Amino acid sequence: MFEKILFATTGTPTCDHAAHVAFDLTKKYKSELTLFHTLGTPTRGFSHVVKDLRTGMEEYVNDDYVEWVCEEIKTYYTKQLEEADETLIEAATGSPHREILRYARKSDTDLIIMGAHAREEDAGATRYRNVVGSTMQRVAKGAKCPVLIVSRPCTTCLWYFSNIVFGTDFSKASLSAFKFAFQLAREIGAKLHLLHALDMSAIYAGKAVSQDDIEKEIKTARERIEKTYVSQMGDYDNYAIEVWEGVPYVEILKYTRENNGDLVVMAHHTREVDPEKAVLGSTVEQVVLRAACPVASVNRPDKVS
Repeated sequence: MFEKILFATTGTPTCDHAAHVAFDLTKKYKSELTLFHTLGTPTRGFSHVVKDLRTGMEEYVNDDYVEWVCEEIKTYYTKQLEEADETLIEAATGSPHREILRYARKSDTDLIIMGAHAREEDAGATRYRNVVGSTMQRVAKGAKCPVLIVSRPCTTCLWYFSNIVFGTDFSKASLSAFKFAFQLAREIGAKLHLLHALDMSAIYAGKAVSQDDIEKEIKTARERIEKTYVSQMGDYDNYAIEVWEGVPYVEILKYTRENNGDLVVMAHHTREVDPEKAVLGSTVEQVVLRAACPVASVNRPDKVS
């Protein structure tokens, strides 16, 4: 499923949770793993002086410095690397999101793994600001392969995934996310949960909603899941269909927690816009920040068709 995995890391504790998932998936799928670190953006033009993203200090970049940084990354992940078969350590100079995307496309990466933020002070601040890191936003928008975002310790996904929750709003973008979730679930024998969170506030803003109206919406959504997704699953029967009403990201998080979900798969965005112009949808963003398991953001069908 994942022949090549790219783990974008700063080689600091903020990436430890993502590293845990990256190395576990690498062992599970016997993948080629690349640990990729961006040194920083040149201070001006084509200058060899960069502001190191880890230390904040200005450094002169040459072959010796790049080699030293790669050795630092290797030292930081010594224990994990001893158990991994095929690994590469790469470093590049430039804007983090641009270099990650460039390397992923050049190497034909199947999966990018990264944290929701890269700086230590963001760990708590992100939840107060309710936004994820700009690098992750840009990578998720531009990536041709799925992006697995690990924001918190993964308490259930030890070794591999057993309960995959696919959250859909029936948008065109959700079809790519479904294909990824279904192919992964079928390959590893996981249970696939097809979940639609019915946003009642958007449908009945300012109106009292009768139980009959709610039941009608739920029935319609279930029938749509059957027609849109289940019809493509052939004889695969290890799945569940659920429609919950409320605030979408809250319902997705509640369902995932109650059903021991160890991976959430969602479309990168929900509006019918050009993927190049789309930003991370607010529902996905809130799930990323609060989920106790990794969240896979799927933007394009390139690697899941």
